[in-house]
Amino acid sequence: MGLKLCLAASGGGHVRQLLDLEPVWSRHDRFFITEETALGESLAKDHRTFFLPHFAWGQAKLGAPLRMLRGAIQSFFASLRIMRRERPDVVISTGAGAVIFPVLLGRLMGAHVVVIESFARFDHPSLFGRLAAPLAHDLIIQSEKLRGAYPRAQVFDPLRTPEGDPPAKSSLLFATVGATLPFDRLANSVGKLKAEGVIAEDVLLQTGVGGARPDGVEVRETIDFSEVQSLLERASIVVCHGGTGSLITALRQGCHVIAMPRLAALGEHYDDHQSEITEAFAARGLIQVAKTEDELRVALAALPGRPRLRATTDPQALVAFLNERLGGLRPRRFTGRTN
Repeated sequence: MGLKLCLAASGGGHVRQLLDLEPVWSRHDRFFITEETALGESLAKDHRTFFLPHFAWGQAKLGAPLRMLRGAIQSFFASLRIMRRERPDVVISTGAGAVIFPVLLGRLMGAHVVVIESFARFDHPSLFGRLAAPLAHDLIIQSEKLRGAYPRAQVFDPLRTPEGDPPAKSSLLFATVGATLPFDRLANSVGKLKAEGVIAEDVLLQTGVGGARPDGVEVRETIDFSEVQSLLERASIVVCHGGTGSLITALRQGCHVIAMPRLAALGEHYDDHQSEITEAFAARGLIQVAKTEDELRVALAALPGRPRLRATTDPQALVAFLNERLGGLRPRRFTGRTN
């Protein structure tokens, strides 16, 4: 009898980091806990998946503390129902706010807890990481710069730049705001520059539910993850928000990447971690960063003089560590319902 794993992550890049660990979780009985995003719905087609309502600590910063509190209460009781029913042996989580309760409840119920601080955090710990770290039997960080914040953590930096030329591309610019929130500033900037003729390529713009719909470009609110992968294989240019999931999936396909980070000062996100992420990628020469429409115009004009590069995350070392760690665990036995 193998282990039962709970794989817990909120939307976007957090889930994608769990998917990179398939060589670990595919060996065991498992279920996912996530949010009901396009990626979450794609995940549910192939794996047993439970959805939690979205909540994040930063909602209070944006003037919606009651919404945060309501979401947190709903998330707690939904998490309690799931965890009491499933009784996992192991909880593996890449964050963030929406899945703090499965981590806490898993620890209280005797599960072995693995917390993986987000790859998005290069220099500073996340609030989820700070809250979940004391609950973790194994704590993983993906940047050596975080060692001071997490002295007992294991470090696995997965970023790699593969050799070889990137694949051929078509004349397509794919713009995406990510799965969690609309990002009208990005959408409107792309629409305006297309109307001005600055963007010569065909444009497909993913806006998020209820996002801005500029004229003159093809607009889709949500796109299934498998279709996103197909689009990235074709797109020569990707304009995206500053989430690691969007950045890495575009870089894996050898696209020119221009990132427009969401800014907390404009109410676009709960903090400025996307600026931290994009600056770290830009420092490695992998992307351009455009914080304004004018900077996006300049970045687009610079593309003919820039080579297309590829980058990916290679989790082999982390996979080996987790397989060894889980190999030393034994499944627990419960007399109640577990399926």
